[in-house]
Amino acid sequence: MMETPMEAELCFPLLVNASCSKTQHSQPIAAYLLLSAISLITVTLNLLVIISIFHFKQLHTPTNLLLLSLAISDFLVGFLMLFQISLLGGCWFFGDLMCVVYYIVDHSVTSASIGSMVIISVDRYMAICDPLRYAVKVTKTRVDISVFICWSSSFVFHSLCSIDALKQPGRFNTCVGECVIVVTYAVGMTDLFLSFMGPIAVIVVLYLQVFIVAVSHARAMRSRVGNEGLHGATKSSELKAARTLGVVMVVFIACVMPYFCVVISAQDVALNASSATIIICLFYFNSCLNPLIYAIFYPWFRKSIKLIVTLQILKPGSHQANMM
Repeated sequence: MMETPMEAELCFPLLVNASCSKTQHSQPIAAYLLLSAISLITVTLNLLVIISIFHFKQLHTPTNLLLLSLAISDFLVGFLMLFQISLLGGCWFFGDLMCVVYYIVDHSVTSASIGSMVIISVDRYMAICDPLRYAVKVTKTRVDISVFICWSSSFVFHSLCSIDALKQPGRFNTCVGECVIVVTYAVGMTDLFLSFMGPIAVIVVLYLQVFIVAVSHARAMRSRVGNEGLHGATKSSELKAARTLGVVMVVFIACVMPYFCVVISAQDVALNASSATIIICLFYFNSCLNPLIYAIFYPWFRKSIKLIVTLQILKPGSHQANMM
C-alpha cells in the first residue's frame, strides 16, 4: 500500500492521529554525516586508549587509571551519539521507557567524563605542585575510590532527578515518537552547577596554580648557571605539562561553553536546526578530543597504537612489553 504525503511525514505512519511529525531540516545529510563521523572517531580513539591501558601491565599507574575512566566515559558518549543522530529527524523510535533511560545514562556518562577531567586536573596539580609527596598521596586505591565515587554519584544524582519520569514514562509527550524529559528549575540549576560551573571553577583554579609553579620553576632554572642537566630536563617537563593542561582547559571550555550558555538562557534563545546541530557537535566533540589531548601526547600511546593495529598484542606475553 502506498503512503500518502501526510503519512510519509509522520514518525509512525500507522498511527495517523497520534504520531508526531518528522522535523524538516535544511541540510539533514550534512548533520547526519557530521555527527556520525564524530561518533565513529570518538568511539575508535577512546577504544584504543581503553585497550592500551587494560592490556599493557606497565600502564597500570594511578594517572593512567584516571585516563582509563575518562576514555570509558568518552567511549560511551560516542556510542550514545547514535541516539542523538536518530533524533535529528525529530522522531524517537525506542519507546517512552528507553527515552528516560537514555536521558539518565547520557547525562550520567557526560557528568562522569567531566568529573574524570576534574580528578585528572587534581592529579596533575599534585604531580607538579607537590611532587615529593605525590607517590604517597596518589595511590591506586585512592584513585579507584575517586573514580567509583565519580561514576556512582553521577548515576545516582541523575536517576533521582528523573525519578518521576521513571514512574510515568512519556507523561510529558504530546504525541507518539516524542522524547521529552522535564526537570524542575531547582534540579536544572543544581545539575548546571555540578556539571559545569563547579568543574570549570576547580579546573581553572588548579591550572592557574600549575602555571604559577611552572613559571616560577622556569625562572629559577634560568637564574642558575651551570645546572643544565637534570634541572633543564625538569624545567622542560614541567613547562610541557603546563602547556598541555592549558590546551585542555581552553578546548574543554570552548566545546562545552556554547551548550551550557544555551541551557542557562534557554527561554530567551531561539535556535534553528543548523545552530542546534553545531552546538551539539561541539559538546560531543570534546569527548573526541580528550583522547588526543590526554593520551596522544604520551609516547606510550603512539607505541600501543602500533602494537594494536599490527595485532602484536595477540602474541603471548605482549602485556609485559616495555611501553616507556
